[in-house]
Amino acid sequence: MLIFGSISYLNLLPFQIYLKKRISNSQFKQIINYKKSVPSKINKEFKNRKIDAAFISSIKSKNCKCSDIGILANGAVYSVLVLNDKASLDSESDTSNALAKVLNIEGRVTIGDKALKYYLENRDSKDFYDLALEWQKRKNLPFVFARLCYNKNGKRVKKLAKEFSSKEFKIPQYYLKKAAKSKGITPQELTWYLNFIYYKLSHKEKKALKLFLKLADRVQ
Repeated sequence: MLIFGSISYLNLLPFQIYLKKRISNSQFKQIINYKKSVPSKINKEFKNRKIDAAFISSIKSKNCKCSDIGILANGAVYSVLVLNDKASLDSESDTSNALAKVLNIEGRVTIGDKALKYYLENRDSKDFYDLALEWQKRKNLPFVFARLCYNKNGKRVKKLAKEFSSKEFKIPQYYLKKAAKSKGITPQELTWYLNFIYYKLSHKEKKALKLFLKLADRVQ
C-alpha cells in the first residue's frame, strides 16, 4: 500500500482529483486521506517515514528521492504573501519562510488558502509582497514551492507523476464548487487562481530550485 500525505491547500486540487480518478475509490480513501495537513507537518511525517510519498516543501526536499513534479509558479502566485505587518513567520510553511529571508523581505509571512483569500479581499492594496513574483523579478526564474517525493514505491510514484504531468484535464464543476465553498471563495476565483500554478519540473525549474537551496543555506 502506498500512503500519501496530502497538503490541504487548493493548489493541489488538480492532483488530488487526478488521483481520485486514477485509483479505485477504496484505495483512494486509504491513500490520499491517510494524512492531510499543512506543509510543515507533512514534512515531519515524511521525515519520520509515517507516510510513503508527499509534496514536500522544497527547503526540506534537498536530500530526498523526488519525482519531476511539484508546486510551481513563474511570477505571481497570490497565495504566498508577506504582509506589511509585524514581522513573523508562518508555522505552516518552511519554504516560504526561507524565501522571505532569501529575498530580505520583512513582515508577516502568510501562505496557502488564507493568503489567497486575503489577496482576493485586498487585491487593490499595495500593503503586501507576493514572494513568487519578487523571486521572478530578481532572478528571472520560476519558483519551486514543493516537490513530490517518496520514501518507497518510487516506481509507482514516478509513474503517477509522469501521467499527471503529461495530461491536461478540466476540474469538474462539482469539485470546483465544493472546494471553493469550503474556502469561502467563488468557483470563478478558484479557476482563476489555478491558472497561476503548474506542476512539471523541467531544466529551468531545477536550476531555480538549486539556486534557492544554495541561497537559503546562506541565510539559515
